[in-house]
Amino acid sequence: MTAITATEPLRTGASEWVDEVLLNGADNDVCLHLKTGPIARSALRRLVRDKQETLVAAGVRPGGCVALNLPPSLTYVANLLAVWRAGAQAVLLDHRLTRYEVDAAVDRLGVQVLVAVGATHGSPLDVFHDVTEVITAREGRQANAPHAVLQLSSGSTGPSKVIGRTAEDLVAEVHRYTEIDGVPLPGERIVLLPSMVHVLGLVGGLLYGLHAGIELVPPRRLTGESILDAVASGDTPATVLGVPFHIGLLNSVAEPRKLGQLKRMTTGGELVPAAVSATFDEKYGVPLGNMWGMTELGVIATDLFGEHRPALLPAPGIEVREVAGELLIRRRESPYVGLSDPARWADGWLHTKDAGRVDPDTGLVTVLGRLDSQVSVGGLKVDLTEVEHTLTELPGVAAAVVLYDREITAFVQLAGDTPGQSVEAALAERLAAYKRPKTTHFVTALPRTTTGKLVRDRTVLHDTIS
Repeated sequence: MTAITATEPLRTGASEWVDEVLLNGADNDVCLHLKTGPIARSALRRLVRDKQETLVAAGVRPGGCVALNLPPSLTYVANLLAVWRAGAQAVLLDHRLTRYEVDAAVDRLGVQVLVAVGATHGSPLDVFHDVTEVITAREGRQANAPHAVLQLSSGSTGPSKVIGRTAEDLVAEVHRYTEIDGVPLPGERIVLLPSMVHVLGLVGGLLYGLHAGIELVPPRRLTGESILDAVASGDTPATVLGVPFHIGLLNSVAEPRKLGQLKRMTTGGELVPAAVSATFDEKYGVPLGNMWGMTELGVIATDLFGEHRPALLPAPGIEVREVAGELLIRRRESPYVGLSDPARWADGWLHTKDAGRVDPDTGLVTVLGRLDSQVSVGGLKVDLTEVEHTLTELPGVAAAVVLYDREITAFVQLAGDTPGQSVEAALAERLAAYKRPKTTHFVTALPRTTTGKLVRDRTVLHDTIS
């Protein structure tokens, strides 16, 4: 399949970019392989056209605003492509949001049509769901910006921001994927674990897979064994795409199968602790690739062969620079809708709010954690990310969040029956006293966002203390 280059003019009428970039290809190409069987490209095209007719009958017009509040499913995929094919703007709302959160989002964004779950069939433990939709017309407004998609930031550190991306922007990212060494190749498979509402699953999984002729294979259940079953379900090479949480699922398999089809696992999101990476390598012996990206612009840098860990190489066409310890990305326009904040975007540079460094000789980027993780304790500089990583590498620690509010405080999720005292004793052997948490709360489970990131909001974390 011919890649659409970032420099080619892109037709963004009612159907051109969807048909040319995503739905083009041989009729018998398999796009998705669900538990009900394979979905050929010709069948997906028919389904998208049918959904488009239904949406138009419900009042969707070019320039309209449609919200999708659906779980990962063929229904979601078809409705998303149908919204774009109708020339409308898609607002992507995670299906795990509460009704209150959904209502607040559609009111805030002026949504005209809401597509939500009407009925669900199968198990709630399914990764890809079998659902039918219900379409509700609302008194919204025409899209007031030229974006093809609106997404809400994860909200791990505060209120969500509205992020908009144009069709040209999405196609440019799809093209970036085609030029990254180590991505799945045409004819291969992606075992898709992250939600397609969020950027990794949306572009790195769905859109790139459709464009490049790669079969998407979601596992039946979100377990380590089920992920391996999905890898073993075909003969072609398979890349597992997920986040660090999913590495934990695979690492939890006591005696994993050695599968020749498993090509690599690629993970985005938070940094992967060295101990987790080492366990994965011992169990599976394939590359554990790393990606760094943002909802605002998608993939930024990668290390898909695990050669530079923890450093990454900027993706083609991405320019990264380090200013006062912060990583900035060149971007022509602000991605934020209804927000003018020079602390986030100014003069063609996007502020990532991530601390890091750029090697002047190799261009390799090392992400050191959130910029606000640097604190001063008694005049001594402490990197809270270092404290977190040290905690998570200790035996018996499943996850940890470290905050600072006049003192260093840790929230630690233990694995099994590990006593908290042993964790504190082990930490004392590895960190100087001024770096160690003044208070440590051991909790049953740390809260996470819908994308699987650990929540860092103090109020939410304190609610976990029993």
